[in-house]
Amino acid sequence: MRWTRVRSAGVPPAVARVSRPRNRVLKAFTLVVVCSLLLSGVPADKYLSVYSVAANYSVPIVQREGRDYVGLLELLEPLGRVNAKAEGVRWRLRFNNVDGMFFLGKTHARVQDRDADLIGKFLMENKRGLVPVTALSSLLPRILGGPVTLHEQSDRLFIGSVGTHFTAALSGDNPPRLVLHFSAPVNPTIANEPGALRMTFSREPVVAPASPTLTFGNKTIPSAIFSETKGAAVLTVNSSVPVMATFGGDGRTITIAPTGAAAQAATPNAPASSASTATPPPATTAGAPPATAPRRYFAVIDASHGGDDRGETLSSSLVEKDVTVALARSLRQELESRGITALVLRDSDANLTLDQRAIFANADHAAIYIALHASSSGRGVRVYTALLPIGDNDRGPFRSWTTAQHAALPLSQSTASAVAAELQRRQVPVRALAAPLRPLNNIIGPAIAIELAPQGSDVTQLTAPDYQQLVTSAVATAIVSSHDALGGAQ
Repeated sequence: MRWTRVRSAGVPPAVARVSRPRNRVLKAFTLVVVCSLLLSGVPADKYLSVYSVAANYSVPIVQREGRDYVGLLELLEPLGRVNAKAEGVRWRLRFNNVDGMFFLGKTHARVQDRDADLIGKFLMENKRGLVPVTALSSLLPRILGGPVTLHEQSDRLFIGSVGTHFTAALSGDNPPRLVLHFSAPVNPTIANEPGALRMTFSREPVVAPASPTLTFGNKTIPSAIFSETKGAAVLTVNSSVPVMATFGGDGRTITIAPTGAAAQAATPNAPASSASTATPPPATTAGAPPATAPRRYFAVIDASHGGDDRGETLSSSLVEKDVTVALARSLRQELESRGITALVLRDSDANLTLDQRAIFANADHAAIYIALHASSSGRGVRVYTALLPIGDNDRGPFRSWTTAQHAALPLSQSTASAVAAELQRRQVPVRALAAPLRPLNNIIGPAIAIELAPQGSDVTQLTAPDYQQLVTSAVATAIVSSHDALGGAQ
């Protein structure tokens, strides 16, 4: 991945970052420059950084009527087939197979014959359609058919589960070393300042850990602070002596340590430690087992698929792995709002094998394991329990990996029945089934899998927040009602 600057007379440099394919790079560059030319005769000084699986790029932000606006066509072009046409006060948009209609001066639009709130007025300049930046988090899921997250204060837009997570740990060496592991390769700009080393991630979708302030209990490298500003993420490592950064692990690891004479003078005042606040959601390093949770969780939520495993292709722009992450986050919120501690096993686009998922769930001894899936076929929700092999019983003190679920299966089935009953009570079509769906048969405690399908024929309903919440709220309510039975199994 590389950056290229394009200059045109009277136009500020427009920056685009596109990973593939090459012809799309040229098209994205051209459109970004055209957008700069057409939208304003005044050079833009703000850009919206966009991160997606298809491309990473930037589009200009312009000020209109006291709001930040972007060109919708220019925003969508690197993501798929798109065209637009101005017809008087109406502006027609077609992205892949999705149709939209926008109206000059109106605060609403029509996408696939459904109303979409724009928060601010829709504008047209030189037949280009402008939408408020604040509307993107609700408008784009309707068009793209997948989750979109807007960090409005820092002008960063994440399309799908593309966030790059990291962990930070201080070694027990003398002098100490701060080791940062990222879930994807990074190449930040590094600047040394008095008492700090600053890393700026302008090209990569690096996201915040559980807490923006990481403390290490060491006088040489006492802390690090994560922040976002002007389309970039910044990690500032505070130090009492000069430090330097070195890269390793194919760009996934950055090690920060004292330099030269400072290394000889530095002496840690504490044994090896890790920043308790530095651990983001598990599975932050693709392909590696997640870090051990700092506390025991009642529920472990597993967003199925991830990384190279995209799961089912639900539509031309929506894959299963993105839907399951959104569902997992929603379910965690619903459970924790009811006082149930919950951990999302895969909260980033990371590779995890089925065995790794089972090993972590078993090691944590959670009261309930919940795997999440999504499907474009069928209607409503399917709740699964394990279908164990026949004639493979445990012998002696050891449990067979393929039948580890055996002892907990009755409680898994009763929990699945409670979930199905609650969904039925809320008039969501539901079926309870048994299936050889790994890793359910490898889990030693109660375990269920939930597969979400649309209620009707529109697959984009899978990403609708109201539908997701309807389902996850029902699941959380059922888990609470089964709390005593599940707690007794811990």
